[in-house]
Amino acid sequence: MTKLKPVALAAFLVAPFVAQAEPTGDAAAGEQNFRQCASCHGIESPEGETIHRLAPTGPNLWGVAGRLAGAYEGYTRFSNSIVAAGEEHGIVWDEENFVAFVNDPSGFLREVTGDSRARSNMNHRLRGSAEDLYAYLAQFGAE
Repeated sequence: MTKLKPVALAAFLVAPFVAQAEPTGDAAAGEQNFRQCASCHGIESPEGETIHRLAPTGPNLWGVAGRLAGAYEGYTRFSNSIVAAGEEHGIVWDEENFVAFVNDPSGFLREVTGDSRARSNMNHRLRGSAEDLYAYLAQFGAE
């Protein structure tokens, strides 16, 4: 397990208590957009309720809204760049960061980490509205 840097630890601990802005997108449209994600990602609650079956490639997206980037208990296949975005730069998946990431995953990581070699393991760029997708995902795991 990696050690969290103080800024990332603070973001990780405070994020659940910070009021998240209401998503601007259309969750129903986002549900349709999720089909692009389902080959690598699933949505399953901690209690085992399956919204979309978990895929073996990407992390579970339950609770992704407000989660520290590169941090999901038990998932070990994150790129070093996304882990650094969370641990060293305190990036949390709010709507702005999520939208920028899914529209250009490696470009987003290069910008936030300042590393021109940063890359994401997610090499798919979303077709459609990232705001809608975020609105859909924000329903799962919200307090």
